[in-house]
Amino acid sequence: MPNYLGLDGFRFGWVVAWIDQRGDHGFDYSPGLARLLALPHAGAMIDMPIGLKWSGYRICDLRARELVGPAVFLGARRDLWTFADMAAANRHYWEREGKGRGVSAQLWNIRDKIRDVDAIMTPARQATIGEAHPELIFWNLAGRVRLAKKTSAEGRGQRIALLQQRGFGRLPTWLTQRHSTGIGGDDLIDACACAIAARDSTQRFGGEETDPRGLRMEINY
Repeated sequence: MPNYLGLDGFRFGWVVAWIDQRGDHGFDYSPGLARLLALPHAGAMIDMPIGLKWSGYRICDLRARELVGPAVFLGARRDLWTFADMAAANRHYWEREGKGRGVSAQLWNIRDKIRDVDAIMTPARQATIGEAHPELIFWNLAGRVRLAKKTSAEGRGQRIALLQQRGFGRLPTWLTQRHSTGIGGDDLIDACACAIAARDSTQRFGGEETDPRGLRMEINY
């Protein structure tokens, strides 16, 4: 039975959750992506931008943000990781694109993870490895309504319940076991959501744009 992978970055590397059509499931983690993506799988989804412009905002991000708000970070660009600091990046983007068209601290903090994904992606690999956004996945699983904030007890409970309904029955136990790993609770939950999308998703935003490397810019949910 093929596995479906969901991946998310955390402070010390990457976490993967996997599930199959029968509901067998597990999780693993690694400093790098290569070993996790070498796990046998029929499909994988990563909570990280795939397909990067040199300037401007991706259409798929704008459309997703309309539905789930600022959880979707705008402004992932191909040269983001080349700047010495966020202030230098924002000066560059403001000068070329206008005030307010820079990057947020949240996006700046994942720039190295964006680079890691970009380094392994090719147009051919997009046949089995795609980009997903957990909040868009949860919005869809919940009947296309926004949940409570994921930082709240209510919001975390809603997300865990949705994942348990779709096969991740051991997730509450995993959340108690992760502490020695450095994996954040939200990171593990988001990886599980991406695995559900890898298995079940038939919907996406974007796909109309391709980046200079030929990568499609789309968000699956």
